[in-house]
Amino acid sequence: MRTPRKIAVVAHQRKTLDGGLDELRRRITGAGVDDLIWHEVPKSRKAPKKVRSALENDPDLLVVWGGDGMVQRTLDVVAGSKTPVAIIPAGTGNLLATNLGIPHDLEQAVDIAFNGRRRRIDLGKLAGEHFGVMAGVGFDGAMIHDADRKMKDRLGKLAYVWTGLRHVNGEAATARITVDGVKWFDDEASCVLIGNVGTITGGIKAFDDAEPDDGWLDVGVATAQGALQWARALGTMAVGRSDRSPFVRTTRARHIDVKLQTKMEYELDGGARTKTKRFTAAVQPGAVKICVPRQ
Repeated sequence: MRTPRKIAVVAHQRKTLDGGLDELRRRITGAGVDDLIWHEVPKSRKAPKKVRSALENDPDLLVVWGGDGMVQRTLDVVAGSKTPVAIIPAGTGNLLATNLGIPHDLEQAVDIAFNGRRRRIDLGKLAGEHFGVMAGVGFDGAMIHDADRKMKDRLGKLAYVWTGLRHVNGEAATARITVDGVKWFDDEASCVLIGNVGTITGGIKAFDDAEPDDGWLDVGVATAQGALQWARALGTMAVGRSDRSPFVRTTRARHIDVKLQTKMEYELDGGARTKTKRFTAAVQPGAVKICVPRQ
């Protein structure tokens, strides 16, 4: 594959991987690029402005350095453009990278950026924002909200386990879910997930048959309440198919409408958002091109 001649980098300053941003710059410039556009941000929500600025220069490749939040903010801007995106997974969960086979290794990730294949994948869209991994409300949203940046820096993935244990006894909320115009669920739910890929927070295989380029979003509802039922549900996910648990129900759709009895926090790709009583999600087929390993 021809080396991209113009590279744009948008990087989260507080994220680290191997030799850090200095090593990333060395490896990119060592590949013989003609033009390097470089942006750094102190937090992921500052990324969209820099991504838009980078795209105005029409780069051959956009490299995003950071975790799931940084990737989500970047893809939200890139969606619908022709520019391919290379992910350097420098965060805690790195869920989209993991689902796409991009390793937590700087040398290998940069090699994939230059020599990997370009895979066009779907994105979900909820409340005007695109997401690549998942959207969630209930147990999931509360867990993400409590696992703040400082805790994730100290504990890594264990931050989600720790905060998750604090929410297993949370109250369930009545949820009415419509998929592609048909009522699918109307009962108490402790968690509602909408996924674009199979593996979610904590390495849990929530959607066994999900593919990021199949033109569908997967939908899951957990009805487990209390530590015992959650242990049974998560245990089933760990050793078999998630939909074999009596506390889990899944389907897939292109358009999902969720109405809650009470306001609850939701999250997108590991980033906490505001409380809401209703939201709609829809698939955006083939919205972005991502650099992935050659297979």
